[in-house]
Amino acid sequence: MLEPLRQGLPPIDPSAASGSATCTLPARYEAVSGARKFTRTTLNGWGLGERFDDVALVVSELVTNALRHALPGDNAPDPQDPPVRLHLMRWSSRLVCAVRDPSQESPIASEAPDSAESGRGLFLVESFSDSWGWHPSPAPDAVGPDGPATCGKVVWALFRLSDGR
Repeated sequence: MLEPLRQGLPPIDPSAASGSATCTLPARYEAVSGARKFTRTTLNGWGLGERFDDVALVVSELVTNALRHALPGDNAPDPQDPPVRLHLMRWSSRLVCAVRDPSQESPIASEAPDSAESGRGLFLVESFSDSWGWHPSPAPDAVGPDGPATCGKVVWALFRLSDGR
């Protein structure tokens, strides 16, 4: 899941990994508030509370996009496989927030008209994080004719941490 995050960055030393946390989110817009609370608790636990505002804004946008664009409106989600998951991962020099959803459609940053009330989420993600991207999420233990089968996607944002924080 992390290979695309390594492109163009110094190598990640596995011994430098200092934390990860995952939260499953229900397919309701109220989940965005829960994602922010989870983010605040996790960042405070890691001593990164001062990064909350920027990270929470990005988490809110990624989760909202997953709920708005990636979940089919007429299909009930499988209770055994929560439709949206938020992952927070910390190394000594970087923090990554990643949101997994069931859609294989790529996220598209588009220009929103000035009068639009939505459509700027990925622009905000790009503005407040150091980099962002997405990749297909491999399906557990599934292999198709062209290699590992995919089951949705992961959209991630990376934040560089200064002074080892």
